[in-house]
Amino acid sequence: MVAQKPRVRLTYEDYRKTPEDMRCELMDGELILAAAPRTTHQRTEIRMGARMHRFAEARDLGEVFTAPTDVVFSDTDVVQPDILFVSKERAHVITEDAIHGAPDLVVEILSPSTAERDRGYKRDMYERHGVKEYWMADVDLATVAALRLGADGLFEIVGTYGEGESFTSAVLAGFALNVDEVFGV
Repeated sequence: MVAQKPRVRLTYEDYRKTPEDMRCELMDGELILAAAPRTTHQRTEIRMGARMHRFAEARDLGEVFTAPTDVVFSDTDVVQPDILFVSKERAHVITEDAIHGAPDLVVEILSPSTAERDRGYKRDMYERHGVKEYWMADVDLATVAALRLGADGLFEIVGTYGEGESFTSAVLAGFALNVDEVFGV
C-alpha cells in the first residue's frame, strides 16, 4: 500500500506572496495557474465591461472592476472574475487590495482552459457566497447564460441569449445587454 502525500492547502497570505504578474487563483487552497486569455476573450471583456461601467457610473449604482481583481471569499478561495460589479450598498467589501466578500454580479468569459471551472467550481462558489447574478459568456457560441440567485439561495437559470437577443439585469437595474454588440456580431 502506497501512502498518499498529504496535499498542502495554501492560504490567502500564501497567495499574496505570488508575483503580481503571475495569473493565478486560489481554489480550495490549491493554486491554479492560468495562461493569458485569447484575443476574442479580451475583446468581449472590454466591450461588456465598458458598457457596464458607463451604465453604473452614469447612475451612481456602484463600481465595475475587470480582471485581475482579487475576490476573497475565504482564506482558501480567492478568484479573479473577468468582470464584477459591486453596488453602492455593498461598497464596504471593496478595499485597496481586493474585494472581500461577494460582488453583486460576476461575469466569467469562458475559455477552453477555464470553462469547466467556470461552469462548475466557480459557479458553486459564487452561489454559496451569495453572488446575486452570474453571467457566463461563451465567445465561441456568442451566447451569454444568465443566472440569478433565488430565494432558496440557489442559482436559477434566467436564460441563454444569443444573436439578435438582449437581456436585462436585476442587479444593475435597467441595464440591458445586447449580445450582438458584446460579441461584435
